[in-house]
Amino acid sequence: MTNRFQWQSQLSEVYASFPEAACRPVIGITGNYGEQNCKLADGYYRAVQRAGGVPVIIPPLSDTDCIINTLERIDGLLLSGGADYNPLYAGEEPLPSLGGINSERDLPELLITRLAYNRQIPILGICRGIQTLAMALGGRVLQDIGATTVKHSQDASRSEPTHSVRVERQSALYHIYNKVETLFVNSLHHQAVADAGPLFRVTARAVDDTIEAIESSEYKSILGVQWHPECLGDDGQPLFRWLVSQAQAYRAACDMHSRVLTLDTHCDTPMFFPKGVDFGSRDPQLLVDLHKMTEGRQDATMMVAYLPQPTAHPKEFADNIFDQIERIVASNSRYVALARTPDDLWTNKHEGKKSIMLGIENGHALDGNIENLYHFARRGIVYMTLCHNGDNDICDSARGNHTHGGVSPFGRQVISEMNRLGIMVDLSHAGEQSFYDALELSALPIVCSHSSCRALCDHPRNLTDNQMRDLAAKGGVMQVTLYNGFLVKDGQATIEDAMRHLQHAIDIMGVDHVGLGTDFDGDGGVRGLADSSELIRFTMQLMAREFSESDIQKIWGGNFLRVMQQVQNARK
Repeated sequence: MTNRFQWQSQLSEVYASFPEAACRPVIGITGNYGEQNCKLADGYYRAVQRAGGVPVIIPPLSDTDCIINTLERIDGLLLSGGADYNPLYAGEEPLPSLGGINSERDLPELLITRLAYNRQIPILGICRGIQTLAMALGGRVLQDIGATTVKHSQDASRSEPTHSVRVERQSALYHIYNKVETLFVNSLHHQAVADAGPLFRVTARAVDDTIEAIESSEYKSILGVQWHPECLGDDGQPLFRWLVSQAQAYRAACDMHSRVLTLDTHCDTPMFFPKGVDFGSRDPQLLVDLHKMTEGRQDATMMVAYLPQPTAHPKEFADNIFDQIERIVASNSRYVALARTPDDLWTNKHEGKKSIMLGIENGHALDGNIENLYHFARRGIVYMTLCHNGDNDICDSARGNHTHGGVSPFGRQVISEMNRLGIMVDLSHAGEQSFYDALELSALPIVCSHSSCRALCDHPRNLTDNQMRDLAAKGGVMQVTLYNGFLVKDGQATIEDAMRHLQHAIDIMGVDHVGLGTDFDGDGGVRGLADSSELIRFTMQLMAREFSESDIQKIWGGNFLRVMQQVQNARK
């Protein structure tokens, strides 16, 4: 009777803790396999549960539908320890020192690791798990570390630390362990990572230089350790608390994306269409495709017809690009649709479809004929960037020769007719005088679809603080871009640089006048925001900086759509 009453009492506790208990992140743990059983040492799931996560065991199935559906339902991934990898997966022949392999696990874990990486799911790899990270993501594993000055397969209890590792400063591991530079760990392996590969950096080594820890060099929440923290009690818990906290942040961002509409206001993906790319697949040539948009939980993108200067038959050139976009949308109509208005975007989101909006980058497409503007309005463009890297017959460029001293007489007519037709005026690439002329000439707010801050990176394509203030005063918006040379003068830009530009723009203009225009596939993309699959990390950065959901929606396209709606409402 006592057991029955205990069971009923615990059931009452479950009801009392709902729904708070349902908010704990779900951590998927890859299961071991042996003797026709999927099994797992209890240390893994107990450590996850103790750290505040909900552990679930993932069986070693290589069925892709099962893997994808699993990834949709977990918030973090723990790659557990176990047998050696079959060296054939690395293009190697087995050495005599190779231990027992577990063919049932190898392919499923390589697949789930690569797909979790693409989806930005936080990952912790333990022992075999750190080797899984290397095998799946471009590194190399030693089949056997051989004789070294440190014994890497202890006889003592697994709970006993038996050697030390040196931790790199400024690594995630260093901060997870409160800036400790030496950790004492257990050791139960004869394989190790030989080369972490281009996506990781080594953050801990044993005194014999064996790699003991790696972490993402691409600002992802991914970390691998060679030891077994699940056996080390309190000393192992910091790693599991890190995984659970990262999983919690990831799930919160996913939930945010289910409520807000995420719009990238500028990509040049159509430039690649003549190269035979496949937008419907995960095409390695593209930074924006249907798979990457899905992985990054991106709802919509503005695809532009970019025209180099000069272009023969510019109207026909732009029309050909729009024809190709329409064909791509038609062939993937189950998953993507064109949008012309903010309402279209929301309708597509509610129907589970991605959206593509059309724009023109370089008013050279008009070929000096205002009738062509009417033609493109009928095709459904929502904005036109007046110029590109050179003066045209509409205005002077930021990279031009001051041909007109600002906006030309034809440009004045173009701006007036864009206002009348409900097409947004885009002044990215425009020279400073062209910017101020257009700001004065336009009866409606204007946009800069992909620009950044001159105060942080002195480039003529970027806006000065005064330009930004005047743009905001007229109700316009500036979309921070991810083009390396517009974010930093020297070196490789990162997600942190993009956030610095965004914050500066907010400080100058206010949160109602900023957004994101990546310039993906037009040389845009930085470490941490390299393609559409990584855009959820932008949301995670905003949430970490404690922006409200309302402000996140404004930044993620709401401000841009406010201007779009205002311009379209004024259509005559």
